[in-house]
Amino acid sequence: MTTKNLAKVLTKELGPVSFGGFLRAARTAKDLSQIEMADFLSISKSTLCDIEKGRQFVSVDLAAKIAKKCGLSELLAVEAAINDQLRRSNLKMEAHIKKAKKTA
Repeated sequence: MTTKNLAKVLTKELGPVSFGGFLRAARTAKDLSQIEMADFLSISKSTLCDIEKGRQFVSVDLAAKIAKKCGLSELLAVEAAINDQLRRSNLKMEAHIKKAKKTA
């Protein structure tokens, strides 16, 4: 299944994908506690909890770094982080991310 299809399925089944939900799913898929995941990401447990609960948003750069470190889709992570910020701003917009083409 492609990342684009995965995002559509998740949105249909669970509603809008948030970065916090993405991170929580990654943590539970790896069967890690919040303390173990926080240690793995070199952040505090309270920061991880705040991100997972949507009380703290992450930058696009940090979303990509976390996804890469966890071996997950950077595209989905970045898209979720951007859409979190759009929802927080009450903008009736959504972002769809795709990999940039290499230029010569």
